[in-house]
Amino acid sequence: MHRAMVFWTMLAAALALALGVAIGRLSAPAHAPAEAARVEGERRVLYYRNPMGLPDTSPVPKKDPMGMDYIPVHEGEEDDAAQGGIAISPERIQTLGVRTESAVLAPWQRSVRAVGRFEAAEPGLATVTTKFEGWIERLHVNAVGQRVRAGEPLMAVYSPELVSAQREYLVALDARRRLAEADPDARHGAEALLDAARQRLRNWDIPAAAIARLERTGEVRRTLVLPAPVDGVVLQRMATLGMRTMPGERLFELADLSELWLMIDVFEQDLDAAVPGAGVAIEVAAEPGQPRDGRIDFVYPVLDEDTRTTRVRVRVDNADGRLRPGMFATATLQAGDDAPTLSVPDSAVLDTGLRQLVIVARGSGRFEPREVRAGRRAEGRIEILDGLAHDERVVTRANFLIDAESNLRAAVTGLAPGHAAGDRHDGHDGHGMPPAPPASGRDPHEGHQGHDGHDASGDDDNDDDGGDGEDHPAHHHAHGHGEH
Repeated sequence: MHRAMVFWTMLAAALALALGVAIGRLSAPAHAPAEAARVEGERRVLYYRNPMGLPDTSPVPKKDPMGMDYIPVHEGEEDDAAQGGIAISPERIQTLGVRTESAVLAPWQRSVRAVGRFEAAEPGLATVTTKFEGWIERLHVNAVGQRVRAGEPLMAVYSPELVSAQREYLVALDARRRLAEADPDARHGAEALLDAARQRLRNWDIPAAAIARLERTGEVRRTLVLPAPVDGVVLQRMATLGMRTMPGERLFELADLSELWLMIDVFEQDLDAAVPGAGVAIEVAAEPGQPRDGRIDFVYPVLDEDTRTTRVRVRVDNADGRLRPGMFATATLQAGDDAPTLSVPDSAVLDTGLRQLVIVARGSGRFEPREVRAGRRAEGRIEILDGLAHDERVVTRANFLIDAESNLRAAVTGLAPGHAAGDRHDGHDGHGMPPAPPASGRDPHEGHQGHDGHDASGDDDNDDDGGDGEDHPAHHHAHGHGEH
């Protein structure tokens, strides 16, 4: 029995020694990250962080499960991480392709482009019709698109009513002549009859020259020649030779095309650029490289709910006749003000949906993510209302990568360097190993009672089996290890 006790005592000592050595090896990196820091180039490496941004660091170089190298965090960079910033070496800046640009304070100007279509100016439109029944006996203009001048004959119309009206006018004219020596009442009656006959001819749009000729010659014309009311071109011709015309029937549609309207559709967010009287630069698809000038004439008061646009009318000179109704064109409207406005390139702003960020270059490879309040956008720039000062440089290229880098380092700030490898919530250290036992070399279960209520390390004082006691130490020692 004595030999058995010695054997078990020596075995326990050997196991305790081996366990202490293992504990020392496993716990040394977790409690001494500063001693494991090394010099890489001229800067001291404090620890290595997970390349995928996981809250996992290591005091020594290592690879993640996908074979990617952990990223070194150098001395001084932990301060930038604590402030939400980051320091990047010149080599890495060049690798990322970082570009910066200063925030500028200048007048805010922007251009608004809108597509439109030319139409004939409504004041230049004219419709030719008659106020009496008749028949077309001659057409002087018989082709659509033909140019006419005001007063030029369009057609000759025969109307029995018109012939009767001319004869009535001649009778009234003769009666006034015959009653020129009569009493005042008779002369007044004859004059009133002549005025009524003359007014009837005028109501039928008989020209004053035709009435004067009738008075002078006394000759009744069988047909009446209708002249063009305006200079322009024939847009529509409904009149044909020999057709019967009724009062109010449209016979010709004329338009003066010396000036056209360009009808453009402007989105509601750009309506501040549509100011009546403002100049407009026009590019016509049929005249590439030959811009024209126009002027906003009217902004319609109705918004199209389907397209969210409002029609804007632009007057365009067409004295050369090269523009035609129906042509497409692009109009450029200018908007803005002369007040100094702080702005940055639109590529410098990172919009998360809830806030806007820019990456400010602080010099010497240091960058700081900063929240700003953005305003208007135009010409590839964004107005900055708050959060940035004049001449501060912001990153315009690779800023997303820098922002991601800053977020990753901020995430591991609480783990480095004192908590770099030990403060794990998953029960593993930076190497993926389970937590090491205490460095004292003692069994962590030593001194605890087994599940059977016996002390795992000493005699059972409550043993009442009545034995001699020589076999109890060996029995309880073996039982304690077997339970744990």
